[in-house]
Amino acid sequence: MTTDKTFADLGVQRAIVSALAKRGIEHPFPIQVETLPDTLTGKDVLGRGKTGSGKTLAFSIPLVSRLSDGNRRPSRPSGLVLAPTRELASQITATLEPLAAACGLRVTTIFGGVSQSRQVSALKSGVDIVVACPGRLEDLMKQRLITLEAVEITVIDEADHMADLGFLPGVTRILAATPNGGQRMLFSATLDNGVDKLVKRFLRDEVSHSVDGADSPVAEMTHHVFHVANAEAKKELVHHLASGTGRRILFMRTKHQARKLARQLTESGVPSVDLHGNLSQPARERNLAMFASGGARVLVATDIAARGVHVDEVELVVHIDPPAEHKSYLHRSGRTARAGSAGDVVTVVLPEQRHDTQALMRKAGIKVAPQQVTATSEAVQALVGEVAPYQAPAPAESPSRPQQQPRRHAGGQQRRRSGGRPPKKANAAAPEPSITHRSATPTRRLDRRRSNRPQGSAR
Repeated sequence: MTTDKTFADLGVQRAIVSALAKRGIEHPFPIQVETLPDTLTGKDVLGRGKTGSGKTLAFSIPLVSRLSDGNRRPSRPSGLVLAPTRELASQITATLEPLAAACGLRVTTIFGGVSQSRQVSALKSGVDIVVACPGRLEDLMKQRLITLEAVEITVIDEADHMADLGFLPGVTRILAATPNGGQRMLFSATLDNGVDKLVKRFLRDEVSHSVDGADSPVAEMTHHVFHVANAEAKKELVHHLASGTGRRILFMRTKHQARKLARQLTESGVPSVDLHGNLSQPARERNLAMFASGGARVLVATDIAARGVHVDEVELVVHIDPPAEHKSYLHRSGRTARAGSAGDVVTVVLPEQRHDTQALMRKAGIKVAPQQVTATSEAVQALVGEVAPYQAPAPAESPSRPQQQPRRHAGGQQRRRSGGRPPKKANAAAPEPSITHRSATPTRRLDRRRSNRPQGSAR
């Protein structure tokens, strides 16, 4: 939900207003309206708001505004943003870069899972703002490849998720390495699990701003609970929910199941990609880019993506496996109904999951009447909408098979042309003799070694 105010009304400098306008962003969201007057003047801010409320711009704008007159020095950034996941760090950078470029600033991203050499090169060439995950940043600090003693502004994004992942000790050490007099902004949905201690220790005379309360359901989000009869009915329902024309994210409990479902959907004509902890960083980035660009309409993810994926216009989120806790439900669901858009959330429930799901919804503050459905139910059809046309899967795995088969055929043709003995060898190479032949090989080698011993072999 936007407001009637403009960014210029809030004191945002002209270059940044123009950069925002080029991206079609002309009116601020409530959290930006509330925080910008304070952050632009250098005050420490504690921002609390639901996912998709516009927090990234809320801290990106003052960050580039207040650093625009700085002097760039190698390995000594003046701005620092800490994020809990690689995906979130990458997406913060994508939001920051156009604004930073408008102010003559350079941004780089630091996270693990990839070679550090490129990140170190970027630091040495001089950057103004570093967007980092705590683990890799601490590694570089220990190697003295980066120093934080020149940091003027520090942002901690999704501090509650940092706590969930066990990163708060590292975040505390990193903040302690920044100058005491710098500006600090902390954004978090909740203040539990030690986040409140972080606020008390590192924020000075902070101004608190809260939009829609912590962990509150999004108004533009419609929730559905679909009861299914059994696992087969669940499978049919999920495949049908995935078949619409718009973007949708399906959440599963395990990496293996996420990978398997993405493959099955793609083979059935619904272009899909997976996102989970077993993927390399290049594979994660490639799959996210495909989803963001529309090359894949469906993203099948585990909880690793519940906070890290900030892609607009996701019209449907499906909890194929209901999450274990209500916070996970809200964060997963927050991948839709972002930036003022509407969205739907479906939870698919097997008979044995009904009691736990009812308790989950109650804790999440969601009031919704469950519906017993099949893939062809009217409520399901309404959510699916227009079914997208079949899209033939790209031949991802096929190259390995054709390469092997032609070699066998080619070999066979050459043997036939040469005439004579190859067919006899082929007949002799029946399964049993070949097994006997392989098992005999170690014995011959052993006998050879024994015969060499008297000759003084050191082996």
